[in-house]
Amino acid sequence: MAAFRYVIADVFTRTPLTGNQLAVFTDARGLDGENMQALTLELGFSESVFVLPAEQGGTARIRIFNPREEMPFAGHPVLGTAFVLGAPLQRGVVELETGVGIVSVVLERDEGGAIAFGRMRQPVPTVEAADERAVLAALGVQGSELPIELYDNGARHVVVVLESEAALAALRPGGDAVAALGVTGLNAIVGSDGSWRSRMFWEGGEDAATGSAAGPVACHLARHGAVGWGEEIVIVQGVEMGRPSTLHARADGRDGTIEAVEVGGSAVVVARGEFSL
Repeated sequence: MAAFRYVIADVFTRTPLTGNQLAVFTDARGLDGENMQALTLELGFSESVFVLPAEQGGTARIRIFNPREEMPFAGHPVLGTAFVLGAPLQRGVVELETGVGIVSVVLERDEGGAIAFGRMRQPVPTVEAADERAVLAALGVQGSELPIELYDNGARHVVVVLESEAALAALRPGGDAVAALGVTGLNAIVGSDGSWRSRMFWEGGEDAATGSAAGPVACHLARHGAVGWGEEIVIVQGVEMGRPSTLHARADGRDGTIEAVEVGGSAVVVARGEFSL
């Protein structure tokens, strides 16, 4: 019987029991994909990460699973894993090999040397038109303040801009309707200048903090002139779930072309455990 240790972190928050939950198995050698999927289902979080030796020159290779399937990329698993690995390795930069290539996370420390914030350089997403009628019907709203588009950075996110926080709070999309869109997440946002509120829905329900969507949100707002290129925005998510989260995002580009995407936030380790298999 082998023991597999894991760390539980709350991501995109500095406050335990808020943010988005993540389990990180710090040494997943000896686990196959079937075991990883079963462990993810057992824990019940939106994602779990399994750390393996690097193969492409990064700090480590990771495999990311949600309760249904493996994912090539997801934001809060990457950031949370960087926090978990960065502390014992005493690294300022953690480079994680994902299904979409190496994602680099720069870690910032406080005066006491503890990791306080991380900034990940995300894959630049492709952009394509979305089926606006189907998206609006799934969300249960009449329209969007900006065009509705699909962004793919290894996760596929649709972004809809609503007119008020009341409209955002009233959303109750069904899982089947979201699943029929064929996307990772259906994101509804509202705000102005650098301050935004967001909710992300997927076929399994709602997500407390979606790092893979925060980058596309910044891209969408910059491409359509709602914020400036290179301007950092702050996104608050998870409020309606009782797990408030704070994400920072910035898109660099020009003339509608995205050149770089950065998403940042904090994380806190709240528990450690072990499975015997």
